[in-house]
Amino acid sequence: MLAGARTPEELETMLEDAFLLRADHALAELFEVGAVLVIDGGVEEARGGVEIARLAAEMWRGDRTYLADPGRVLQVHDTALVLARGGINVVRRGEDGSWRYAISLLQFDATSR
Repeated sequence: MLAGARTPEELETMLEDAFLLRADHALAELFEVGAVLVIDGGVEEARGGVEIARLAAEMWRGDRTYLADPGRVLQVHDTALVLARGGINVVRRGEDGSWRYAISLLQFDATSR
């Protein structure tokens, strides 16, 4: 089990690391139970850890990666909206104090392959 993210920005960095290491189970742990990951405007969608890990493996076969670039973070209490170059993410702080993705919309283009 990975140590949890202390901030939404750190969660973005952990997502990038999981992509670079191609660590599907580590990536899945960054998401809440029942979270949703949507790729390329809804072309591909996964809900929950098992499906997210499966979708991650498919992305890596296509040589996709994610670069953390949280341009703007809007936070209210234990919820934050992260606006990044490669996506829009809703993250929440759990009872354990760690931030996890609830909704992640990732957009890949030619520069992310």
